[in-house]
Amino acid sequence: MPQKVVIAGGHGQIAAHLIRLLAARGDTAIALIRNPDHAADVESWGGQPVVLDLEAADIHDVAEALRGADAAVFAAGAGPGSGPARKDTVDRAAAVLFADAAGYAGARRFIQISAFGAGGPAPTEGDESWIAYAIAKTAAEEDLRVRDSLDWTILRPGLLTDEAPTGSVTLSASTIERGPVPRAEVAAVVAQLLTTSNTVHQILFLTEGNTPITSAVRAL
Repeated sequence: MPQKVVIAGGHGQIAAHLIRLLAARGDTAIALIRNPDHAADVESWGGQPVVLDLEAADIHDVAEALRGADAAVFAAGAGPGSGPARKDTVDRAAAVLFADAAGYAGARRFIQISAFGAGGPAPTEGDESWIAYAIAKTAAEEDLRVRDSLDWTILRPGLLTDEAPTGSVTLSASTIERGPVPRAEVAAVVAQLLTTSNTVHQILFLTEGNTPITSAVRAL
């Protein structure tokens, strides 16, 4: 049955792949974008753009965008070059707002794209933006993990690349060695997760690998 999926970070590189996959199978992909100039790109991928800045919106604005949705995917990020302040307002606060709004709107299925560096103690070494990013992603995960009103899955991909996808990955609910993974593969895993219920309330680690995506998800 076709789904309506709302994607935060709707003009990002993972979202671009995901929108194409959803459109190809007959789902409705709603892409939340900050810049109206990006609407044409979203439409060319097969999605429906909605201009909404998660750093400025309130829960009612976001819930309206999520009205009637079957699922929500948080794929937003402050991006390279952004400082610690935006790591907090996007990677943490926007994720929390999006989850709040999903619960308010009744969009139970919720996929959050996180990072390998999340979930542990705050790092004390490295670039301050990386430290802020890891802290923000961890806080967003901690907020989501206590939400019984959402059927959430947290996906922690490894080092993101633009390599061509192979259709096979390593996907595990247990910690694995951090490695690269194409953005297109992340999107394909998310698309598969949206069709299953066996990963609800799980944190998953994802890298490139040798197991076909359908089999990798089914085995969890």
